[in-house]
Amino acid sequence: MASPHAHPLPTSVLIVEDEPELLHRFSAALLAEEGLQLVAAVATGAAALAVLSASVPDVVLLDLGLPDIDGIAVIRHVMQHRPECDVLVVTMFGDDDHVFAALEAGATGYLLKDVGLDRIAASIHELRGGGSPISPSIARRVLARMRGAAPADAAGGQPPPAAVLTPREIELLKLTAKGLSFDKVGELLGISPHTVVAHVKKIYRKLAVHSRAEAVYEATQMGLL
Repeated sequence: MASPHAHPLPTSVLIVEDEPELLHRFSAALLAEEGLQLVAAVATGAAALAVLSASVPDVVLLDLGLPDIDGIAVIRHVMQHRPECDVLVVTMFGDDDHVFAALEAGATGYLLKDVGLDRIAASIHELRGGGSPISPSIARRVLARMRGAAPADAAGGQPPPAAVLTPREIELLKLTAKGLSFDKVGELLGISPHTVVAHVKKIYRKLAVHSRAEAVYEATQMGLL
């Protein structure tokens, strides 16, 4: 007989997708996956905000091309009101404008819709395990920008290396770099220590680090501190 402590609580997921067929397929894939729990599956940004006002899912699986509210605005809403949530973008948009706007707004994963359904479920597990699942073609450009080099297919000058961090994350990182406790950082920013931890986790994922010292080092190399 399995121990009652053998399995952690399931990861709760809100799906936001306006294409009926994909909404159905994503929902079915999540319902069939052990360790995942479907909170709701909605087709508009307004419906997503309504769900978020009443519950706190672990992950928001989000399409950017919604019929009513821009997906980037939904990400910003999640980061402002539910910062403990992870946002996994699954979209057809693979251009730099959408990719970096989503990451800057606070998304912790970015997949193109050509991925298989098994990859969607695996990416949600990866996200909750501290990873940042990103489609390979997108990841190359993210790495290029973080190194301060413009992607080969981008026009114009070099983008700022700080583009992957939000202004709030940069502010929080500067405070943690001073050695302040999460409680003190929360007090200074007017947020709870739990919210501070949620922001720090996102910073770690975006910078691909695992400690405060590593985050400070990487941020310094990027010219943030």
